[in-house]
Order: sequence, then C-alpha cells, then structure tokens
Amino acid sequence: MWLLSKLLKRIIKRGQLTLIDHRGKTRVFGVPDPAMPHVVVRFTDKAAPNFVARNPRLGAGEAYMNGRMVVEQGDIRDLLTIFRGNGRWEDGNNGLKAKGVLRQALGYVQGRVDRLNWQLRSRRNVAHHYDLDDRLYSLFLDTDRQYSCGYFATGKETLDEAQSSKLAHIAAKLHLAPGQRVLDIGCGWGGMALFLNRVADVDVLGITLSEEQLKVARQRAAAAGVADRVKFELIDYRAMTGQFDRIVSVGMFEHVGPQHYGTFFRQCRALLSADGVMLLHTIGRMGKPGVTDPWTMKYIFPGGYNPALSEIVKASEPTRMIVTDVEILRLHYAMTLDQWFERTVAHRAEITALYDERFYRMWAFYLAGAASAFRYGGLVNFQLQYVRDRHALPITRDYMGAAEKLFAPRI
Repeated sequence: MWLLSKLLKRIIKRGQLTLIDHRGKTRVFGVPDPAMPHVVVRFTDKAAPNFVARNPRLGAGEAYMNGRMVVEQGDIRDLLTIFRGNGRWEDGNNGLKAKGVLRQALGYVQGRVDRLNWQLRSRRNVAHHYDLDDRLYSLFLDTDRQYSCGYFATGKETLDEAQSSKLAHIAAKLHLAPGQRVLDIGCGWGGMALFLNRVADVDVLGITLSEEQLKVARQRAAAAGVADRVKFELIDYRAMTGQFDRIVSVGMFEHVGPQHYGTFFRQCRALLSADGVMLLHTIGRMGKPGVTDPWTMKYIFPGGYNPALSEIVKASEPTRMIVTDVEILRLHYAMTLDQWFERTVAHRAEITALYDERFYRMWAFYLAGAASAFRYGGLVNFQLQYVRDRHALPITRDYMGAAEKLFAPRI
C-alpha cells in the first residue's frame, strides 16, 4: 500500500479519498471539498494496491474490472472525478502520467504500433467495439443511436434533444441542396444519413466496416421507405470510387491512425466534387500529439487515436483541401457521456445478463473515464469544414445559423 499512498499524497489535494486495504486498515487522502466527492475504496487482496500504483493508467481499470478494487461510497465516476479534477489539463498537472524515460518511450512505441490501421486490422478493430450485442447500445444510447457527442445549447437538454441538435448543427455546415449526393464515411447505425435525406432531400451513401451496424442501417432505411435514396455498404473508405457533392464523417477519424491521415484526405479530395463541401467531426486532443492511454487501447478501442488539431491540418494541407471553418466543442461530450453512464448504471442488470459483471464494470469504467477526460483532461471535439474551391461556400457564416434553425428538431 505504501507505493500507492505515496502517489495519492502527491495527487489528491481537493476532495477526500478513503482507502481500505484487504485487512480493513484505513487511510485517508485529501481534504473535504464541497465541489468534490468523498469516495471510499476497498481493495480485496494484498497485491491490488501495488498493482494499481505500478501502472495506474492500466492497473486502475483492470483492478476495478476484476473486482480487486471496489468503490463502496460514491461510484467509479466519482473516483475518476477526484483524480482528474486534481490534475486539470489546463493547469499542467497530471499525477498519473507514466514516470521514467523508458516507460514513456515504450508507451510511445506501443501506441505507434497499435495505430497501424491497415485494412484488415481496421475491420477487426471496428468489429471489436461496434459488433457487440446490438441490445447493449439500445440500453444506453438515444433512440436514434447516435454514438458521438450531442450538441447542448443550454446544458439541460435530454440525450435525444442533444443528439437531434447535433445532427442539425452538422447538416447546417454542409450547405445542402435537394438532389445532392452525400457520402457518409463511418455511418454508424444510419441516423445521420436518414436525417440528411429527410431534412434536405439529398441522396446518401453510408459506408461502414461494422456488419452489425450495416444490418441495422439497412433495416432502418427500408422501414422509412427510402432505401432507394439512402443506401449503406460494407466498404473501407480507401476502396471507394465515384464523386460526391458532400462528404460527412462523424466519429470515424479516431480509427484512421496518424500514419494514414494523408491517405484519408487524398481519398476525400478525390471523392469530393470540385465545388463540394466536407465536414469532419472527430474527438481530438488539446495541445500537442500524444498517445492513447493503454487501458482504452487494450479493452475499448484497439487501434484508436484522438488527434491533435495540428496533426489533422498538417495532413490535409498537402492535398489542397481548404479549411473553411473550425469549431471546438469543449464540454459537449462530457455532458453526453454523463447521460450514457447514468443509463448504463440504470440498466446494470440487463447488461450483466447480456455479458457478465466484469463486462459491466469495464463499460462503466470506460464511460466514466471518458467523461472525466473531457471535463478535466485534454480531450475535446473538433468540427472541421473543408472545400476544394474557395468559392464553394458563402463568404460569411450566416448560412449556417439559418440552416440550423430550419433543420432543428421540433421537440
């Protein structure tokens, strides 16, 4: 316990964390703070504290998943709030950063290898996460199954309201017109494609590497009676051909991998018509490039990486794709993840029945950890608008606001 105690004394300044070891001995860290929770954690075996302390970015999640670390007061979200809240990105503090040149170097090399998303591995990585039992996603997502951050105008929106607003927000930036042909790269369960067709009278082709998502998307298009205008295919973006008036990609770029950013933008330019518009929505990181944390890479998104803005722009510049608008959503995903976490907790029995208790704890840790990373860590969302021709869009942003009002959900 001494190694973990040494670490926690350095990190926990606000809020209170009580640890109980396997013998019942108690240690308290931090001081009460009304803005921070008081969390009580119990370790179930002698080796668990040092297991966490030796590599906290991987060990904490594994100990929680495997029942070696149990949160007895508060929940896993409260625990991660104490850690992240005591080391905000903008304050330059990060008590859980890997120590030592060798460990940091090994982490960097492993991250680079894991991001080599050649086509066969890309499909396998997507299947690892998105081809889970379809019922899981229905338990914690909104009714449209939007698996990316919602858009909160006030912060008080329901999940369905925020996700509908997100669709309208993105559609407005595409500057759509009836009859246009739209490519949706990484189309998920088809919600974006169906929305664009419904509000703007456009034809949409959605592409995915998830067989489960493809099945659901096609069923939804058929049920809506628009399967002739909203189509879905199981295909890698690198294999696409043809020309499209608009390209939209939401929540897919995180799976491309930095080594393939140049390929991605060259392909998008080839697919986009001369007067076309593209909207890229992706999770990103503030500051300079980094690496994906090892727990997320191992258990949630193998091959995933959240880019710095500099990495995206640097990769697109050689293709002569013109960046015409950049928006950074700082807290929207934290609010979204809070609602996903709460729904997951509410459906604990169903999720455990689908998988098991270990899977439930893994999923709860994933959502809670992501929420804290957006609220206190370095994660944000980027929306970048691109054109090939500087004359493709109006010279002011006024058209966005007008279109967003037109497309906004009537809730």
